[in-house]
Amino acid sequence: MDRAQKQELVTTLTDVFKSTSVVVVAHYSGLTVAQLSRLRRQMKASGATVKVAKNRLAKIALEGSDVAHVASLLKGPTLIAYSSDPVAAPKVAVEFAKTNDKFVILGGAMGTTALNVDGVKALATLPSLDELRAKLVGLIQAPATKIAQITTAPAAKLARVFGAYAKQDEAA
Repeated sequence: MDRAQKQELVTTLTDVFKSTSVVVVAHYSGLTVAQLSRLRRQMKASGATVKVAKNRLAKIALEGSDVAHVASLLKGPTLIAYSSDPVAAPKVAVEFAKTNDKFVILGGAMGTTALNVDGVKALATLPSLDELRAKLVGLIQAPATKIAQITTAPAAKLARVFGAYAKQDEAA
């Protein structure tokens, strides 16, 4: 990697660290290429991204960002997972760590808050932004549905009563 490529990587990572809402740092030593590719696909599907960068370059990119405190976690073969949704990257990372014992979560950051392993796992248990939106829409629609049922119920009851009288008249 020449100097220009390193500078470009540092610039890219600096932009990522300034714009992302959550960062997860993990060791990936011992994972096969297929396993790492599967992790990348899972992250991409949930709206997150995985980067493997030299620790020295990542530390340079971290300087001056809100998540600068994760620099102490960058030792050995580490990868960085990040997303704009505060739940996406931790959720995928924790699920992947359950099935791959060589993938070890070291910690992370959410904004200016440092997260240890338990903090990352706690974030992973929260519902995602899309799930929260769906629940909110469901809560908003529920009263409207109930009002519609209440207003149509008397008409439906009247229709059944008239239908019953009509059947009695036909039978008589």
